[in-house]
Amino acid sequence: MTVKSIALFSLFLLVNLAFAQNMQEGFNYLEKGNYAEAESYFENILNDYPENKTARLCYGRAVGLNGNAQQAEQLFVDLLKDSPNDFEVKLNYGESLLWNKKYPQAKTYFKGLIEENPKSFPALLSYANTLSNLKEYQDALVFVDKALEVSPGNLNALTSKKYIYLGYAYQKQQAQQYDEAETLLKENLKLFDNDKDTLINLANLYLIANRLEDAEATYNILAQTPENKLLSLNGLALVAHLNGKEKTALQFSEEAFLSLTEDTDQNLIKVTTERYAQALIWNKKFKQGNQLISQLIEKHPNKNWVLALRATLNIYKSDFKKSVADYNQILINDSTSFDGNLGKANTLKALGMYDGAYQSAKNTLKFYDNQKDASQFIKDLNTNFTPFYEAKASYSFDNGNNEAVSVRNSVELPMSMKFKMMGSYNYRTTNNTVTNNKATSNNLSLGLAYQLLPNVIFKGTAGLSSAKAATEDYTQLLADVSLNIKPLKLQILDVGFKREIQSFNAELLDREIVMNNIYANYNLSTNFNLGWFTQYFYTWQNDDNSRNLLFTSLYYNILSKPALKAGLNYQYITFKNQVPSVYFSPEKFNAGEIFINLIKNEVVTKPKAWFYELTAATGLQYIEDDSSQSTYRVQSKLGYKFSNRCMANLFGTRSNIASATAAGFTYTEVGFRFKWYLFDTPVFRK
Repeated sequence: MTVKSIALFSLFLLVNLAFAQNMQEGFNYLEKGNYAEAESYFENILNDYPENKTARLCYGRAVGLNGNAQQAEQLFVDLLKDSPNDFEVKLNYGESLLWNKKYPQAKTYFKGLIEENPKSFPALLSYANTLSNLKEYQDALVFVDKALEVSPGNLNALTSKKYIYLGYAYQKQQAQQYDEAETLLKENLKLFDNDKDTLINLANLYLIANRLEDAEATYNILAQTPENKLLSLNGLALVAHLNGKEKTALQFSEEAFLSLTEDTDQNLIKVTTERYAQALIWNKKFKQGNQLISQLIEKHPNKNWVLALRATLNIYKSDFKKSVADYNQILINDSTSFDGNLGKANTLKALGMYDGAYQSAKNTLKFYDNQKDASQFIKDLNTNFTPFYEAKASYSFDNGNNEAVSVRNSVELPMSMKFKMMGSYNYRTTNNTVTNNKATSNNLSLGLAYQLLPNVIFKGTAGLSSAKAATEDYTQLLADVSLNIKPLKLQILDVGFKREIQSFNAELLDREIVMNNIYANYNLSTNFNLGWFTQYFYTWQNDDNSRNLLFTSLYYNILSKPALKAGLNYQYITFKNQVPSVYFSPEKFNAGEIFINLIKNEVVTKPKAWFYELTAATGLQYIEDDSSQSTYRVQSKLGYKFSNRCMANLFGTRSNIASATAAGFTYTEVGFRFKWYLFDTPVFRK
């Protein structure tokens, strides 16, 4: 930041010295900012009076302020040779250093001028501005205050102080010292009441610090000035979006967009149009959003802000490859683009290209040091590859007098972004309080997961189950092998084989029933909030029985923050042999239910915050040809995220759906889960 009017401090003296040559017209050009005219004017004067110091000084200023900084510096170097002790010339030479962004050199030079004349207002103010450009804001404030002591209330000094405060606050914001940044900005408001630049910076600080109520209040203050109404509406739309109030965000943004006129400032038209397009995307009004963005592409081809809007639209539509293409074009246009680098990082993560996602996020931080969103992105991505330990303990009972206690311990150890190892140990003891039949099982398994392709992950585990029951002690092989595939956008397919032991109660454990399952899960999402999940199991057992199980769910996503969905479930089961005295095995079973699910996931929850889930369902079930029976199901979870590495929750289930248990009884389970990430970062990354 430079002071364009340092020499005006002695304008009265200059006028008197040059009166004989009548240079008042040129002084007026300089004072009004008509630098091209001033340059031409003083060039003509010098043609007639080449040695006139005042004309040379004013010509140098006109040249420098007209954009020819290097030429101006040389003019002042020449002038200093002829007038080495002229303080006014020294001041202008110092300012030419600022024009040429030679801030370290200017710092030393102005420091010398202040030692020469401690009460020189131009020297003090230029030194303060030099320190500000060097981001030495604390010292800059000291010297701008000294300048104000010399010239109290000077508007140029007050303006410099304003921008020093803004720069200092931004520096504190980047260091995530939000309270200090807020204090500096509020000091600025004491100098300039309701200053637009300061209010915008303050609102942005509140957004970054997630103080959304304060951000909203600040934008409302901004709206009190009519010419700031559009800026306020754009900001309020963003606050509403961050609060999960997408319809409100669209209302604010639409009001701003519809109020645009031909006389509106072009940059404000751009910002408002951009926010309106974003609001359409947030509300999944993809057709309208696409029409607007297509019009913008025609009007502003290859403009980064328009390409970023199209990339965002395609992310919401899960067209990630199209998004990558747009972000790549943005980076061709400008390799330092924040939207290009971090947007590409998010898109590559969604595509399973984690190495590229890391690199794009690091590129963002290279150009935007300590930027909060990029830093958080890397932390979140690190979490996916950080080893963790999980413990789960539960107690269950049913109205068939069966009780069970289960403890499961599991560990995941990612060795790279493609490969991870897994291990688990599960202890379960069950007994019947009437027959006093007891049994225990110990399951130990090891496994691995490997990303074969960005959209294909192989997962396999193998282990042993050791059981001790009333009449039998045995060991059986356990296995689970699957492929997780994303065949097309918005689709996920799991196919696999699983070998397990029927262990619901002591009697079943005693019978050593081995279940071999071939299964498939298919989930289809849409861009209009509708989703469909289907699961199929074919099971054959060592007791010569087999089972077909089909489950399908059609649901609608009502809200995104917190996630709220409702839908219909249908389940069909058939067994080859009916052995009702041993386990639930009807020739045909049908069940239908309506459900609602509310969830705030621990993954998206910030530290020191609660997370939860609640599912409630009711419906009808048909066992064989019997009359229908009403059903209910309630599942809940409540937990707390203590830090990025540690979380815990309670959970519970109660259901009377026959298929929920092997015996077909009303079933209740309560438990506790604890999860701890063993390290701050992945073991394979520094």
